[in-house]
Amino acid sequence: MTQAAHPADLLPAEADSVPYAVGCFLAAILLFAVMDTLIKFLSAGHPVTQLMFVRSLVALLLVGGFVLARGGVAQLRTKRPWGHVWRAFAGLVSMGCFFYAFKHLPLADVYVLSFAGPLFITALSAPLLGESVGWRRWAAVLFGFGGVVVMAQPSTGMPLVPVLAGLCAALFYALAALAVRGLSRTETSASIVVYLLLTTTAVSGALAVPVWVAPSALELGLMATVGALGAGAQVLLTQAFRRAPPSVVAPFEYTGMVWASLFGWLVFGDLPTVPVLAGAMVIIGSGLYILHRETVANRRRLGA
Repeated sequence: MTQAAHPADLLPAEADSVPYAVGCFLAAILLFAVMDTLIKFLSAGHPVTQLMFVRSLVALLLVGGFVLARGGVAQLRTKRPWGHVWRAFAGLVSMGCFFYAFKHLPLADVYVLSFAGPLFITALSAPLLGESVGWRRWAAVLFGFGGVVVMAQPSTGMPLVPVLAGLCAALFYALAALAVRGLSRTETSASIVVYLLLTTTAVSGALAVPVWVAPSALELGLMATVGALGAGAQVLLTQAFRRAPPSVVAPFEYTGMVWASLFGWLVFGDLPTVPVLAGAMVIIGSGLYILHRETVANRRRLGA
């Protein structure tokens, strides 16, 4: 899944190019879908914390090495260490819950639950950041959570704990995104990403030691591939958000549902149920409406 922190300092700024940006964003969503498929495949025989550790370590080596090569440790100076701690904690919980949900639910189901993330961001931006959220966006948030209820089918025996884990992942994804929004006022994107990876590597490594399952050479290679795919997707996201406004590329995140459904069917034999697809349509619709309202509000502010 996409992460809340996009390392926008890691690549040089270039002229806007919407087709190029959309292409980068679509490629990033595909890489994330492949990564999530590998996570679900590997989770059948390995603990979630072990997969988190290898994924974070590989990403840290790749991204950290790139940051040091381009600007050195000066990019990692911080004025708000506790802000990084909170952001890293939220990111760690989100990652762990997503990995757990992938282990126990079909890919497409987890993706639908992840789409609640933007709804949480809208709902929490008012109390946490003091941002104005109009009644239309509040209505869209409530409508979107109705889609989650439709998808989860609480009365039909759908496994409750994995569903709650997926929603918890979306909630902490939102908290991490809001933390990034606050940190970005004083901190470099490089520091936000590197400190996140340092924390997730250290904590997941400590938790993985007692439950470590020795992987085969193939499994270790697949785990390393998970980390490389995540790092590569982050670079593509960076390019996308540097070359076009977020409001232009963000709606394409929902293409992840197509890949999740396809890979879930090809690799695991899972097909989305009618309630899952219906819930997805409700959540996507509410998310797109919130995006539309954000775009209208931004235009008004720029025109003021």
